[in-house]
Amino acid sequence: MIRRREFIMLLGGAAATWPMAARAQQAAMPVIGFLDSRSPEAIPERLRAFRRGLHEIGYIEGENLAIVYRFAENRHDQLPELAADLVRRKVAVIATAGDDVALAAKAATTTIPMVFLASQDPVRLGLVASLARPGGNVTGVNFLTGELVAKRLEILRELVPGLGRLAVLVNPAFPANADSTLKEVETAARAMRLQIQVFNASTSGEIDAAFETFERERPDALFVSSDTFFTSRRVQLVNLSARHAVPAGFGNRESTEIGGLMSYGTNIPDAWRQSGRYAGRILKGEKPADLPVVQASKFELVINHQTARMLRLEVPPTLLARADEVIE
Repeated sequence: MIRRREFIMLLGGAAATWPMAARAQQAAMPVIGFLDSRSPEAIPERLRAFRRGLHEIGYIEGENLAIVYRFAENRHDQLPELAADLVRRKVAVIATAGDDVALAAKAATTTIPMVFLASQDPVRLGLVASLARPGGNVTGVNFLTGELVAKRLEILRELVPGLGRLAVLVNPAFPANADSTLKEVETAARAMRLQIQVFNASTSGEIDAAFETFERERPDALFVSSDTFFTSRRVQLVNLSARHAVPAGFGNRESTEIGGLMSYGTNIPDAWRQSGRYAGRILKGEKPADLPVVQASKFELVINHQTARMLRLEVPPTLLARADEVIE
C-alpha cells in the first residue's frame, strides 16, 4: 500500500509531466503557412472552405494542426518578405491563393512543399512543369479563369440588350493576369463585335476614377477581371456600379451576393476545399511532384434578379433557367 506522502509525491510528479507532454505534443504538431495578398476579413468563407478540406483528410486546426497566416493587406510588395518569413519558420507546407502570391512563394523556396490556388494556366505562369506531372515542390488547383472569359461575356450580352461598348477593368499591378485577361477579352469581344475600352485600377482611388470616367462615357456594361485585389474591393465595385447604373459582370459569386448583376466562374469555395485536401495529403506524406494539378470542374452562374430590375433589365427566362442561383 502506498503511503499518503508517497501518493502525493507521485501525483505531483505526474502533474509536472502533463504540461511537458502537452508542450511536446504541440511541438510535434505540423504547421501550415498560409499566404494571401488580401486581409482575412475579405475571404472568411474561402478560409472556412480551406479548413474544411483539411478536416476531410483528418486535420483540425488547433487540435492536430497549426496554421500560420500571413496576409499582405493588398500591399503586394510585401509578399516576398511574408513568403520568406514562412520559409524561415520551416513550415511543413505553404498554401497560397492568387497567381502573384504563388509566384512569390515559389521564388522563396524550392524545398518546402507548396499548394497554390491559381486563376491562370500554372504551366504558363511557370509554377509547374506540366499539369499531370508538376515536378518539383509545387502543385495546386487551377480556377480556369481565362478559359471562362468568353462565356462570361456571352452571358453579359444576353443580360444587356444592345451591348456594344464594354468597359474592362484590370489590375496592372499584376501584369501576367491583366495581360492574359485582356487577350481573352479582346478575342471574345472581336467575335461578338463589341467595342472595348480598358481601364486600369490597382488602388481604391483608381477604381473611383474609373467610375467617374464611366459617368462621362456611359459604357453599356462593365467586365471586372478576376483578380484578388478586385475581390477585396467588391463592396466598393458593387456600390459604384449601382450608383452609376452600370451593369457589371464578375467572376466570383461573392460580388453578386452583395448586389452585383451577375457572376460566372469556378465554384470558389470548392476549389479552396480541394486546396485544403491537397495540403492535408502532403502532410500525410504525399509529394507535390506526384499530385496532378486539379482542374476546377464546378462552375456556377449567379444572377441578382433584384439588381437586374433596378437596372431595368429584363432577364431572359432561358437565362434564369440556366442559372445555378437567382438572387431575389
